[in-house]
Amino acid sequence: MAKLYFFYSTMNAGKSTALLQSNHNYSESNLKTLLFIPKDLGDKSDGKIISRIGLEADAIIVDNEYNFLMKLKN
Repeated sequence: MAKLYFFYSTMNAGKSTALLQSNHNYSESNLKTLLFIPKDLGDKSDGKIISRIGLEADAIIVDNEYNFLMKLKN
């Protein structure tokens, strides 16, 4: 069954790095992941989540109108 994880922490705590590491681990096990990024950040980063140590992955840019349920059904 699908799960939604929410992580929060102070700045410079490695949240993006942990996310990208988990994404990689799921991919290595042939499991599909969806990464989302808010529009204000996604426009600046060309739709990528990038960590300070150089890891990066494509993400889906979302705004207030984005329908997550429709994305998950498809």
